[in-house]
Amino acid sequence: MARPDARPDPRPGAAIDVGELDKTYPGDIHALRGLTFAVAPGTVFALLGPNGAGKSTTVKVLTTLSRADSGRAVVAGCDVASDPAGVRRRIGVVGQKAAVDLEATGVENLRLQGELYGLRGATLRRRVTELLDRFGLADAAGRVTRTYSGGMQRRLDVAMGLVHRPEVLFLDEPTTGLDPESRAGMWDEIGRLAGDEGLTVLLTTHYLEEADRLAGHVAIVDQGRIVAEGTPDALKADLRGDAIHVELAVPVGDGAIVTGALAGLDPAVRELVVSGRSIRARVDSGAAALPSVLGALERSGLTVATATLARPSLDDVYLRHTGRAMHEAAAEREEVAA
Repeated sequence: MARPDARPDPRPGAAIDVGELDKTYPGDIHALRGLTFAVAPGTVFALLGPNGAGKSTTVKVLTTLSRADSGRAVVAGCDVASDPAGVRRRIGVVGQKAAVDLEATGVENLRLQGELYGLRGATLRRRVTELLDRFGLADAAGRVTRTYSGGMQRRLDVAMGLVHRPEVLFLDEPTTGLDPESRAGMWDEIGRLAGDEGLTVLLTTHYLEEADRLAGHVAIVDQGRIVAEGTPDALKADLRGDAIHVELAVPVGDGAIVTGALAGLDPAVRELVVSGRSIRARVDSGAAALPSVLGALERSGLTVATATLARPSLDDVYLRHTGRAMHEAAAEREEVAA
């Protein structure tokens, strides 16, 4: 763990600058372990990882809702430890749980949020009208938000985070629980934020497609550490070849059986990971290798239920750096929590 006084020099020009953050909760739960990254102004940056990876803890530290044990965090030019008030004036936050008052109307929610940041009179009225129009809520502005759909409530939540024109917007799992149509609509709006307003957006998500579609830069988080970082395309391009995923009819008790069955195949199988019924591997040419893989497994007495072939994904990147798929990591955390 970094020393309490270990505060590396800040990187000039970064909208968010995080260096060697550590955070441990009671019970010796290490939420952050030397987390380090920087976010360029006017970009969408995604922290991608399974539930329990440390993403929400990072947001809490950066939005001054929690204090790190050590390390450095600067947001919009303000140190979160020494100038938390400055940080709060410059950021918008949309948490996992909606901040919408369900007994107030859409207009009332936005007005109250604006007043908390010192907006008044015509300036506030113009901003509220602008946001209601932008998020497609003008027709429902006078309705009590309890009557809104989940997607409408989430759009209002994001609008509330923008009412005071922040420099940096934090979106913590913004589409969790939304139906596919509402999620797609939210993706469209998030994608416009950086381009239209020059806003810096830090997005946390466990949806691979969400990070791939929205973020110009992705940091993959596992157990409080960043295990891979870069543009989605660059991270995937680093994985040569194709991904093969095989589900067996029954779990394999000993992964050595699979390793032995696939040894010496041409084209060669590499980066082989066996977990229960699941077999994941990388090959240079999927079309050439898949028949050989299936034949070798059948000859070893392993019955294949399904087999898929795909280009590299962010889940494959996560698998490369952690040795397990993201859904497997999430399941592990749920077992520990239980």
